[in-house]
Amino acid sequence: MAADQDEPFAPPRDGEGRGHRDPRDDRFGRPPDPAALFTMLDGMRRMAPRELEDQLTNLIREFLLTLRSLIDWYLERLDRPRREPKIEDIPID
Repeated sequence: MAADQDEPFAPPRDGEGRGHRDPRDDRFGRPPDPAALFTMLDGMRRMAPRELEDQLTNLIREFLLTLRSLIDWYLERLDRPRREPKIEDIPID
């Protein structure tokens, strides 16, 4: 490979410091987008043979119900008041 071509493991060139992040790359500041997961599930359902269509539909339904239960649990947990840690005075002699 020629030295002037971009190599996958080449060290950063001048002006490209370590730890540099593209400000347009917002992956680290927000939660993952679930649209890709739902698109994949829909694609799997469409690609499945007719014999497996009902089973796959039930599997996706169970997954979505589980996801909904997890979200409900998390929201309930957020609504609860925080418990103060139990502090015990220990006499020092």
